[in-house]
Amino acid sequence: MDGRLVLLHGWGANGDDLKPLGDRLACETSKELDVVCLEAPELHPDQPGGRQWYGLFPAQWSAVPQAVDLLKAQLQDLSRSGLGLEQTVVFGFSQGGAMALDCSCSLPVAGVISCSGYPHPNWAPPKQHPPVLLMHGSEDPVVPFQAMQTISSQLQSDRCQTLEFKNGHTIPDEMVQPIVLFIERVLKSA
Repeated sequence: MDGRLVLLHGWGANGDDLKPLGDRLACETSKELDVVCLEAPELHPDQPGGRQWYGLFPAQWSAVPQAVDLLKAQLQDLSRSGLGLEQTVVFGFSQGGAMALDCSCSLPVAGVISCSGYPHPNWAPPKQHPPVLLMHGSEDPVVPFQAMQTISSQLQSDRCQTLEFKNGHTIPDEMVQPIVLFIERVLKSA
């Protein structure tokens, strides 16, 4: 294995939600990837079979530190199975994107990808953070497009790439190739 791709689903989805994307990325990259879809720890209050990293409506921001610590522990546990954090790319969508940023920017992972994510309140990324790829739809009705600009302004510009797409709250087909290129680049330098 050349690396590990850890996928973090959005609010109300579950661990299976991003599996097709992970499998596709593993097929399209030149790297041999171990794809891991993590599942949020809490049941979603309204979505049968859905999960959440923390409550969102209303937002339970006080639960974020515990959720981040739990995710860090999961990532560190995974790193003990042969592929270290430096060979791990963490990809999150929406709430999973917020979790990927908050958790992984302070870990020595190879890279962080956030699609349609947002910054947690009082998030302060370290000055030295892994390479980050941010993607966001300019017509996103769920998480405003400005969230990407806010995240980008908090990160080192030379370590953060931003990509805008025209769709709403989704991971469109045209973002697959940029994700593949990012994965290949950060794992090559790992």
